[in-house]
Amino acid sequence: MPENGRVSDVRHVLVLPDRDAAHEAAEALGERFALDEEPQLVRDALAGEDDAEDAQWLLVLRDEHGRLDAGELDEFAGEWEGWREEP
Repeated sequence: MPENGRVSDVRHVLVLPDRDAAHEAAEALGERFALDEEPQLVRDALAGEDDAEDAQWLLVLRDEHGRLDAGELDEFAGEWEGWREEP
């Protein structure tokens, strides 16, 4: 029986300041990094805020094979005034 390659459940989360930045970053991610799948876009409302303008937007990237470099993702998120959350 052949042995499967090592697979992990690694995810990277990029926090972006607004919806426009998140959509632009999601498109650029595919161009800059070889992703196996589209990043998941999630609205993260701040506590007590109902207005979408007060929400942060998250891009969740699955990295099952550990190919994405954390430093490069930090730099990438910074281009949109965002950051990468540490796991």
